Amino acid sequence: MHKEFMMGNEAIAMGAVAAGVNLVAGYPGTPSTEVLETVAKANDGSIYVEWSVNEKAAMELAAGAAYSGARTLVTMKQVGLNVASDPLMSLEYVGVKGGMVILVADDPGPISSQTEQDTRTFAMFSKVPCFDPTSAQEAYEMIGEAFDYSEKYNTPVFFRPTTRVCHAYASVEVKDERDYYYNRPEGFVKDSSRWVIFPKLSNKNHALIEKRNRELQEVFSSYSRNAFIKGSCRKGIAANGISFAHTLETIKDKEEKPSVLKIATPFPFPEALAVEFLKANDEVLCIEELDPVIERELIFVCGKYGLNTKIRGKLTDDIALSGENSRDDVTGYISKLMGWEMKASEISSDAPELPVRPPVLCAGCPHRASFYAVKKAMKGRDTIFAGDIGCYTLGNAMPLDMVDTCLCMGAGVNIAQGVGRIRPDTKTFSFVGDSTFFASAITGVVNAVYNGADTTIVILDNSTTAMTGHQPHPGTGKTMMGEINSRIDIEAVLRGVGVQTVERINPLELDNAVECVKKTADKPGVKAIIFESPCAMLFKPKKAAAVNHDKCIDCRKCIKEIGCPGLVIQDSKVVVDSSLCNGCGLCSKICPVAAIEL
Repeated sequence: MHKEFMMGNEAIAMGAVAAGVNLVAGYPGTPSTEVLETVAKANDGSIYVEWSVNEKAAMELAAGAAYSGARTLVTMKQVGLNVASDPLMSLEYVGVKGGMVILVADDPGPISSQTEQDTRTFAMFSKVPCFDPTSAQEAYEMIGEAFDYSEKYNTPVFFRPTTRVCHAYASVEVKDERDYYYNRPEGFVKDSSRWVIFPKLSNKNHALIEKRNRELQEVFSSYSRNAFIKGSCRKGIAANGISFAHTLETIKDKEEKPSVLKIATPFPFPEALAVEFLKANDEVLCIEELDPVIERELIFVCGKYGLNTKIRGKLTDDIALSGENSRDDVTGYISKLMGWEMKASEISSDAPELPVRPPVLCAGCPHRASFYAVKKAMKGRDTIFAGDIGCYTLGNAMPLDMVDTCLCMGAGVNIAQGVGRIRPDTKTFSFVGDSTFFASAITGVVNAVYNGADTTIVILDNSTTAMTGHQPHPGTGKTMMGEINSRIDIEAVLRGVGVQTVERINPLELDNAVECVKKTADKPGVKAIIFESPCAMLFKPKKAAAVNHDKCIDCRKCIKEIGCPGLVIQDSKVVVDSSLCNGCGLCSKICPVAAIEL
């Protein structure tokens, strides 16, 4: 064993490698992305690693490998689980042969997501066992144990780190390579009575799943990651994940300590351990993110065993109903429970408030030019702009104001169709990135063509999956294994599903782009415009633009029209921040007096 300083996601990845993982598949999404990327970097060639086209594809690929006896890891964020839920719900009924861990990184806050959904609740719904690590060190060790339980009980299992576990850094004790477990898959053995799902098989396996989960309730009560830490009074704290770590930090220097119940396996719930904890306490506060999973389970246990312990938490409004639990939050919750007087340093800080920094498209981002071209072309016309998930969601910000809706990946294409069906006189546009196009928007295009919609689909092709860290996708032709395969051409896909009008243009050629939009939008049926220009982070910047103040009339149109962070006001004059500007030239095309020079 030796120690390495690493991120929580890196610890999870290296734990999976040490546990003998044979295949890793996923779709990028913060806060999960670095897990797969770390496996790819550490790969000696014995592990198959891929960015799948979406989470559903990743789940099904990993299932096939797990049927063959391989240890597989699927990675995604919490909203990605929605995409993968179709195969998952059936997969639990079929089961697996090799260990299969489904890593779903939850995002309390949310910090970079549409929702705050809690995978622990999904685990209960899908009847899939769930592991919930509290630190980078525990995550490293626990993922190997998750593989073991998965293989022993022939079931996929959830592994649910949250953002603060995923992105925390710590000194982690890891195995030396000679101590790694090496799994040698048997291969797929034909057995239609096991691998082909039919109603009769599902009925039989459903009963077995329920029995297995009852058994796991008992097993998890003695699982070392679950713990009952006895205190010095009859008050207790039940916590999970990062909230458990905050709890220990809060009580470590206190003379009077509450008992603490740590829940590392929220489903199946360690009932026997919970009974022991509840009998030792008159009052218990549940501190957890996000749903009141532990709280509801403890209330149920109290009822089942006739215990009078008072359970407090989200359901009693003692804990915030949404968002992260910060260290300060947890200190306040516990202090109120224990009747501790909080120190002034725990209540307030002399540190100044951080400046507000709203998210914004990068300087030189080609999406800014794409949005501006469409906005200019459709000025004065009744138009709706349906957005999507990615960097380009930021097109909603002023002064662009070009995203009227945003729901989930790929939804914009269909939402635009829905609006158009109710108001046929409204022009509808949908914006979708190149990676999202392959992940989930193609079916929307097929739906539009098949049902004869009248809409314009705009593909923002910047040659990468920019939002989550520039991962490759089918349109780049490069795989996570480093192979160069045939690049899937977006125009060919569009034409292949029946889109007759497909235009390709560089949005930074502003005048041409505006004319292209005007010409295309008025054609009947389904039309597509592919705006092609690489992400500003993918290439070395050109020489920055500069403002010629002899020409500048201080109209500030450059700032008011596009909102590029590379344009700033200094000494009451517009100047270019050369540390940000990459010389894209969009502002120079907007200036009415040609005062911005390249």
